[in-house]
Amino acid sequence: MYNWSVDEAQMKKVDPKGYEIWRLEQMINYGEPGEKLNERLVRKHWGIVKERIDPEYRAYLEFLLWPSKRDKLS
Repeated sequence: MYNWSVDEAQMKKVDPKGYEIWRLEQMINYGEPGEKLNERLVRKHWGIVKERIDPEYRAYLEFLLWPSKRDKLS
């Protein structure tokens, strides 16, 4: 995914953790077909990312990542 409005190299240098979270949000909301999310990163930053992504994507990721919650709803 190419983001023309952000200098990613500079952002990565200045705030590596912030860049990681920003990049993850961008991939979830605007990622290109075929790009894969890193499950470990999604789980690691879920507390921050879940409030910043599209509600439908959030529900779908929760469905995939936490099947035990899905089972309790039945």
